[in-house]
Amino acid sequence: MRIENSFIPVRGVGERTERKLWRAGVTHWDEFEGDVVGSTTADRIESFIDTARDRLAAGDATYFDRQFPSGERWRLYENFRDDACFFDIETTGLDQQRDRVTTVSVHRGGETETFVRGRDLSADRLRDAFRDASLLVTFNGKRFDVPFLETSFDLSLDYPHLDLMYPCRQLGLTGGLKVIEGEIGVDRDRPDISGEDAVRLWREYERGDDDALETLVSYNREDAVNLRALSDTVADRLHADVFEPAVDGAE
Repeated sequence: MRIENSFIPVRGVGERTERKLWRAGVTHWDEFEGDVVGSTTADRIESFIDTARDRLAAGDATYFDRQFPSGERWRLYENFRDDACFFDIETTGLDQQRDRVTTVSVHRGGETETFVRGRDLSADRLRDAFRDASLLVTFNGKRFDVPFLETSFDLSLDYPHLDLMYPCRQLGLTGGLKVIEGEIGVDRDRPDISGEDAVRLWREYERGDDDALETLVSYNREDAVNLRALSDTVADRLHADVFEPAVDGAE
């Protein structure tokens, strides 16, 4: 589903009105005509479309991140996924003040970079990796990955953010990332490794086991790369749940 299919950012347009528009055949901004809704709402929709066309042409994901209700921000994905940053971190624990970030993997533009503590993991490298990102994509990153990085490296990751944990819940997909991957058929090279194992692997590396670091990096990279496949699936399923039934019933 694309942003251009959406009218829900408009003040006074909720799910019911948006679906009414879709059922009437108004499934895209280009198809909007004011006779489906009242004149005040029609004026608001036309004003939104005029502004939104310019913002979309400019690649302004931040504008749409602010306009869409939080539960509908998954709709930004199809428009902005080509320059999205899919990322995941590993740490020595859950305390942002006491524990340390050990590895960070960023998957962007089909390429994956992994930064390792004590080697190349630094604020400057992270700023470069995230620079001008259209969209951050994580799993539970709003509560964990983003605040952990901001605290640990004095960063500001104030980008539009799709935290997949929440749209997954909308689809009834619950549990951790690996559980959900299993439910949707995303395979892993190292399916038996957990977050607790990631902490253990780092400790083993600190004691001189380079193989442990290699395993940890591989695990962390899979987390980041698999977010792309999960995002594609989630966006497709929500499109099918939200948009297709209304369009199929269009007049």
